[in-house]
Amino acid sequence: MMQPFETHTGIAVPLIADDINTDQIAPVAAMRSLKPDYKALLFMRARRRDDGSEDESFVLNQPAFRNPGILVTGHNFGAGSSREAAVWGMLANNIRVIVARSFADNYRENCLQNGLLPIVLPPSDAQAFEQRVIAVDGAAPFTVDLRAQRISGPGGGDIAFDIPAADRIRLLEGLDDIGLTLKHAGEIAGWERRMGLAQPWLQTAHDRRAG
Repeated sequence: MMQPFETHTGIAVPLIADDINTDQIAPVAAMRSLKPDYKALLFMRARRRDDGSEDESFVLNQPAFRNPGILVTGHNFGAGSSREAAVWGMLANNIRVIVARSFADNYRENCLQNGLLPIVLPPSDAQAFEQRVIAVDGAAPFTVDLRAQRISGPGGGDIAFDIPAADRIRLLEGLDDIGLTLKHAGEIAGWERRMGLAQPWLQTAHDRRAG
């Protein structure tokens, strides 16, 4: 069941690059086992050298960012295939917020389906927030409040963000598409009753699939 999202506090990791795709986020080769380690999967190729040793230059391997909570990145984040593991790897590492200049549509939808908050800030706010994240260098956390639609933390005042009302409710209540549909179960049942009275012949039609 999807975990509801209200607030999240964590270290913000600056991975300021454009067009990071889902195979970079969650390499397909690492998902071939029956029980992938989604925590280790995240950015696996960037985190490891060919000999298997850690690449200390990669931001998530640096001591200040080993326990992340928020990812800050560039344009078109999550491009490529629709790969939910690229979201599951974030959640396995306690990253529940991604602040990007823009998202690939499929990736953004996968975030919403799994309780991860995707935020796009206006260009001026995005640049200011990136600068704050770089300046603090993992020394202090930021807090993202979905109810207030604000980001707070070191280096400046709160930053407001927009999110469509339907997406906000979905995250606050922890609802995927099935959960959203079940919120209307009474209305669906009422419609079926009305159709049963108005068009009773549809209720007695033989279902060939039943044999």
